[in-house]
Amino acid sequence: MATAKYISPVALAAALVAGSIAFTPASFAGTTIGIAQQDNSSELQGKLSKSQFKDVKVSLDKDGIATLTGTVNLYEYKKDAQNRIRKAKGVNGVRNQIQVSGQNASDEDLKKKLGEKLTYDRVGYGNAFNAITLNVENGVVTLGGHARTDVDKDSAVALVSTYPGVKDVVDDIEVDPTSIMDDQTRLAVARSVYGYPSLNKYAIDPAKPIRISVQSGHVELYGVVDSKADKDAAYLRANSVPGVFSVKNYLQVAGQTSESDSK
Repeated sequence: MATAKYISPVALAAALVAGSIAFTPASFAGTTIGIAQQDNSSELQGKLSKSQFKDVKVSLDKDGIATLTGTVNLYEYKKDAQNRIRKAKGVNGVRNQIQVSGQNASDEDLKKKLGEKLTYDRVGYGNAFNAITLNVENGVVTLGGHARTDVDKDSAVALVSTYPGVKDVVDDIEVDPTSIMDDQTRLAVARSVYGYPSLNKYAIDPAKPIRISVQSGHVELYGVVDSKADKDAAYLRANSVPGVFSVKNYLQVAGQTSESDSK
């Protein structure tokens, strides 16, 4: 019958030091990582403590990728949650799977209401030099066209992001190049177009101007006019400005199908 050997505490300590009994931090590596991930996720969740994020959860994987799930009432909150987590320590990327569950609206209604708001956006700040387009499909709003500055672009995106019923926003707006020459051309084209008697009426309503975009001396006209005569007159007036290299006339005539003209 085998007899169990007695190992004294001194001998046990010596064996540990000598390595005859394996005992390393790696034995607990998995547990340590798991606890660290849990702690990080709890810390990240704290960054979403505001009431608009009450139904949002965040988890962090071993690669530092945070996943956001749950629901919010506005697309703005979805974007804000992502920004808050992206800036957190230890986060290398964000998967934003949050759903916008606020009030629903038809695409047609959204396009109409957002279009009205965008036409008055930046009134008093040269909004005639912004030509931002709008499309809505399944609650997803796509913004395109041209903005004179980054501020104008950000304003349009913010306006759409905070509107109830918007599920997502695709920002395809192009910001026109920064140029003193282009700024001078914008003003000269505006004076030439709006100074013409039959076109002066388009300066009265700030929501319905003839919109003028300039990119390195190339002019594009957008908006809706009352007649083909007004459309042609705007083209001729813009093209008569010294320093203008070309004019593309995207003006639409009220009641007619859209038509582009790059004379």
